[in-house]
Amino acid sequence: MASTMPVKIGIIGGSGLDDPDILEGRTERYVDTPYGKPSDALILGKIKNVECVLLARHGRQHTIMPSNVNYQANMWALRDEGCTHILATTACGSLREEIQPGDIVIIDQFIDRTTKRAQTFYDGQPSSPPGVCHIPMAEPFCNRTREILVEVARSLSIKCHMRGTMLSIEGPRFSSHAESLMFRQWGADVINMTTVPEVVLAKEAGLCYASIAMATDYDCWKEHEEVVCVDNVLKTMKENANKASSILLTAIPQISQMDWVQTIKTLKSIAQSSVMLPKH
Repeated sequence: MASTMPVKIGIIGGSGLDDPDILEGRTERYVDTPYGKPSDALILGKIKNVECVLLARHGRQHTIMPSNVNYQANMWALRDEGCTHILATTACGSLREEIQPGDIVIIDQFIDRTTKRAQTFYDGQPSSPPGVCHIPMAEPFCNRTREILVEVARSLSIKCHMRGTMLSIEGPRFSSHAESLMFRQWGADVINMTTVPEVVLAKEAGLCYASIAMATDYDCWKEHEEVVCVDNVLKTMKENANKASSILLTAIPQISQMDWVQTIKTLKSIAQSSVMLPKH
């Protein structure tokens, strides 16, 4: 086997961060999976000569609420398309004074408060792979990919926090004041509605997954601060979406020049060895 493998980057666009214009030579492909249809067409193209696949998490018209995103189909489709990496973008609320609206957080941990979502491909359906998968989650994100994103953000002078714990809530409502204060006590740094189960399924699929989280507000814990509302979130997203794009445009060529053979081999072998097959 050659020492390098072709890299293909899946980009999952979150709220306000799903602009297809960053891709050159775009084509669209509507696909199906054993779990149903992904959120929208896969948009295939290149960023600085690197093959990329863009998928709008909530659909291009933003019609799919967080609980109804077909995370299984999205991740299956990106893996089937040959992606080796997933760079996810997400809007989030800040639970820390020092993470200001407009800041980027390259998250390294999560706390899961979702309740309704399929978190595995091995769900016992006839069309799904056999067995039960107990995937390890001690390190949910790909640290090599995260390090590149952190370095790139710094080189572009974008204010970036090099780690953080994301708390994923079911949504679509925002938190109560009491919840927001509790999440801070738990040690969460930022809050959103989509990191789980996306990161879990990426790990099952053996993909290098990293997330660029952009703080848009202070949730509702902070006194004398406007309570989070959709208008302000969208306004901050608009002002800052170019930060995520510029990180992607710079990081993707760097990722493609590195050797990922061992990293991906390790991820695939962890995924495979986590499956308990039925006894015969």
